[in-house]
Amino acid sequence: METTEIDHVAIAVIDLEGAIKRYEILGGLVVHRERVASDGIDEVLLRVAESYIQLLSPFDESSTVARFLDRHGEGLHHIALRVPDCAEALKELVAEGFTLIDDKPRPGSRGTLVAFVHPQSANGTLIELVEERDN
Repeated sequence: METTEIDHVAIAVIDLEGAIKRYEILGGLVVHRERVASDGIDEVLLRVAESYIQLLSPFDESSTVARFLDRHGEGLHHIALRVPDCAEALKELVAEGFTLIDDKPRPGSRGTLVAFVHPQSANGTLIELVEERDN
């Protein structure tokens, strides 16, 4: 599977505004903010060099991020890899025996297409595939 770069590292947080301040001190620049209603989260992307740190905070207590915070507390949620073609990447991963969460790409933030690979296929780490699209 071809990857072009790490798109972002996602961190689940309880206090989004406080986390933004901390990551700005660490050199991140806020470049995008979005409420993703379908996922029950607010997200902020901070640019760091050519990649992003994504802060995720639930506004819906039934969201997967809220459940993650309940089980694990704040911290690393997933790593996102940028791919040229999300659907093709999923086909290749299935052929290699990976377990997927999404069997087809779906709309993501910033107008991207995304799909998730189950952590059991990636040494306990949730992996997101991100395809940028022309908006």
